[in-house]
Amino acid sequence: MENKNSNTAKNLSKARDLLVVLGAGESGVGSAILAQKQGFDVFVSDLSEIKDRYKDELNRHSIAWEEKQHTEEKILSATEVIKSPGIPEKAPVIKKLRERGIPVISEIEFAGRYTTAKKICITGSNGKTTTTMLTHHILKQAGLNVGLAGNVGTSFAKQVAEDNFDYYVLELSSFQLDGMYDFKADIAILLNITPDHLDRYEYNFQNYVDSKFRILQNMTERDYFIYWNEDPIIREELRKRKIKATKCPFALKKEGETVAYIANEIVEISMQNKKFEMEVEKLSLRGEHNIYNSMAASISACIADINKASIRESLSDFRGVEHRLEYVATVRNVTFINDSKATNVNSCWYALQCIKTPVILILGGTDKGNDYTEIENLVKEKVRAVVCLGADNTTLHEFFDGKVNTIADAGSMQEAVEKSFRLAERGDTVLLSPCCASFDLFENYEDRGSQFKEQVKNL
Repeated sequence: MENKNSNTAKNLSKARDLLVVLGAGESGVGSAILAQKQGFDVFVSDLSEIKDRYKDELNRHSIAWEEKQHTEEKILSATEVIKSPGIPEKAPVIKKLRERGIPVISEIEFAGRYTTAKKICITGSNGKTTTTMLTHHILKQAGLNVGLAGNVGTSFAKQVAEDNFDYYVLELSSFQLDGMYDFKADIAILLNITPDHLDRYEYNFQNYVDSKFRILQNMTERDYFIYWNEDPIIREELRKRKIKATKCPFALKKEGETVAYIANEIVEISMQNKKFEMEVEKLSLRGEHNIYNSMAASISACIADINKASIRESLSDFRGVEHRLEYVATVRNVTFINDSKATNVNSCWYALQCIKTPVILILGGTDKGNDYTEIENLVKEKVRAVVCLGADNTTLHEFFDGKVNTIADAGSMQEAVEKSFRLAERGDTVLLSPCCASFDLFENYEDRGSQFKEQVKNL
């Protein structure tokens, strides 16, 4: 390297088809590797410091990169730009790219051009990671050659560059969907839509809804759309939209064209002369929301022609997702549950609904325009105390003061766990279900959850 911030490739300015990757995390580095394989001249730029393991990977592939800066002369000379999902549209470099008419796409859009594999794509405000992991588990256990990517697993682009899968199960966030144009899902799953990330959507819920429905773009009559039939937002949107894909709605009760439902405590799926049944009590995932997740994954497995016995086995032995309603420990008759992945209010609602004991609830982080009224009744009914974990807890106090007996503040995970433990009584549950993003005090929700588990072990 010529200096600490740049690893400039020779003759970069002479590139005929320069592809710039903004962001050098998992998706960005994977995109750069695939772009290089496809013959592009590639330049990676990250405004933050790049992690050493990603620098090493870029250097191994002799891919040009810079960190802690954006060299606009290079970036604005790109033929196309792949943007990390975390970079907002209001970022100055993105605004300048848009003004120049330079295409800005997501990793998923780019990687989708170079694979003919079947793609099962999953989105929703809540439950998408669990459903993605479960769907992948079912397909893999059945012996299919399947990759796991998107918001989970290894970069989709990197897998397309280095592997040869027949199927991909992709968890897609609204940010990823926003950068997708020609990409097409073979099976699209839309679990639910509740307000989230409104700070990225001009605090306009319809903008966020439209983003989620991008998962259906380019689908044909040969494709399948799996969705929760009881979600009021989805139902309203379906009345406004013409859907070409075969509809596969699921719900707790059989209604209209519903293909999956519960009857006498049995999950029943009936579609295209295929029938599948399994007792709810034999599902490894507990809670009403996980019944929905299991139904969605099972429908996609039926479409993929996986045999019934294999689906049943996978639904019964799946171990769940770390940081999502994850049991940590019981200390002196106080149970600790890590739900750090609950970065919106609706996720916290699901968690509170599942817990039957009194709760000490740890909330807080970077607020995304949250409306806490959704959990207000459950908090009044179940929560003994709230511990606000964040750099600024003003919004939480404005809403919850006077609605629970005790509210405490914590500026670190250690303080939050220790205060929660002191406030808890025998038989209580301490629940970390923050409703917020983690970036004020932690690297990400995984870091937040891992610190929670570590501090519980230290009690």
